[in-house]
Amino acid sequence: MATAVALGLAFPRTDWEGIVWVGLTPLIVDSLRQPARLAFAWGWVFGTVFYLVLLRWLDFTFRTYSTIPWPLTWLVTFALGGYCALYFGAFAAGVSWLGRRSIVSALCASPFFWVAGEWLRGHLFGGFPWGLLGYSQYLRLPVIQIAELTGVYGVSFVIVAINAAIAGCFVLAWRPALAGVGLAGVVLAGTLGFGFWRLAAPAPPGEVTVAIMQPSIEQPLKFDAAFASTTMAIYLTLTSRAGAERPDLIVWPETATPTPIRRDPELLRTLGALSGSLHVPLLVGSIDVDGSTPPKVRNTAFLITERGIVGRYDKIQLVPFGEYVPLSGLIGFVRGWAEFISELEPGYRASVFPGPPAPFGVVICYEGIFPELVREFVRGGARLIVNMTNDAWFGRTSGPWQHLAMYPFRAVEHRVAVVRAANTGVSAFIMPSGKIVRRVPLYERTTVAERVPLRSTVTLYSRLGDWLAYLALVVSGAALAHHAWKRTA
Repeated sequence: MATAVALGLAFPRTDWEGIVWVGLTPLIVDSLRQPARLAFAWGWVFGTVFYLVLLRWLDFTFRTYSTIPWPLTWLVTFALGGYCALYFGAFAAGVSWLGRRSIVSALCASPFFWVAGEWLRGHLFGGFPWGLLGYSQYLRLPVIQIAELTGVYGVSFVIVAINAAIAGCFVLAWRPALAGVGLAGVVLAGTLGFGFWRLAAPAPPGEVTVAIMQPSIEQPLKFDAAFASTTMAIYLTLTSRAGAERPDLIVWPETATPTPIRRDPELLRTLGALSGSLHVPLLVGSIDVDGSTPPKVRNTAFLITERGIVGRYDKIQLVPFGEYVPLSGLIGFVRGWAEFISELEPGYRASVFPGPPAPFGVVICYEGIFPELVREFVRGGARLIVNMTNDAWFGRTSGPWQHLAMYPFRAVEHRVAVVRAANTGVSAFIMPSGKIVRRVPLYERTTVAERVPLRSTVTLYSRLGDWLAYLALVVSGAALAHHAWKRTA
């Protein structure tokens, strides 16, 4: 188990296995032996290679749905990967610079440096918290239970701390190296001890049955007018099949309907009648177009019963270069490059549906990879989290699997079940322990129903949020400021 935590060999089918975390210890060792400027350069190269492999599913998206010719499609992946790699470079430079005065201090500070960098990457310029180190452990349930206390950043902290201790064996005398290994062992033992203890806890009381559907509709057909009747026939058939399970809620994927629900009265009547006949509310993803001039378009989840629309949530965290163009006044011309680039209006409130069957929150598409946004729903009273998404843009690549791997952490952070309905996959049910109890493979058309518990506790992370990340920012800043002061003294 220690080896798995240290090396991060726990991300099957996502291209993480054996790429970066196997190299984390050598990166720390090399940084301590190089000047800060050179350490930054090698850290950036290291990170860029990692992200080119991790995000290679972007090449599929641009080759399939854009006018950019191959191999220029890789420039997009390189640009994003190169940006994310800057944080790797900054980490390496910080370790190197602090190590000029004290290697022990640099090794002790390295977990804080890493967590601070991850938090900044998740917030600056809209944030892109994809590929955080902690996510590599999503199948290691005893390891990830500390996310209840610290969020995903705590798992990242533990992994870097262990790798720093291993690095110390190569750069320190045996006594301080042994002390470092002992300290890392205490951190690991505490992490696993807490994890096994929490996994042994009884399941929370109160359950509901939720049914999800995975229609497996190819992206080019989703909004094809000629295929619209077929699309709706698929959804209505799957809904009737799901209703036979007598669930308390039926969930459709993101942007499921081929027309905006509020502009299609016949479709709305059909869905209301279906909900009434099945005696089950329907949670339906749809594009919404309001009546303003010019009209505002939103990515919305509607709760529909026999009374019609009884609740809605508008997506807040839009996808850059997918649902909006950053700095559109300067680079708005890129909208013509790809069919998936649109200009949507963001929502402004983390609306919690009061039910039925119980208060629940909805995160749409990749909103669920932002821990603080999910926390807003939980603090608003959500006892269940639903994720509706459409990962058809990524085809049969590792992208949908990487996306799934982040949601066990949202479950553990708040001890809340997560129900995930994806157009082409990967749909899943995730328990408050982070265990994925049911999942539907890519491009399988089916419905699945599962009993899931309702959240009954408030975790430390629910109360305090990213306190560890804030501490990491303070410790990192203080360590670097102290080193700078010592150099000038």
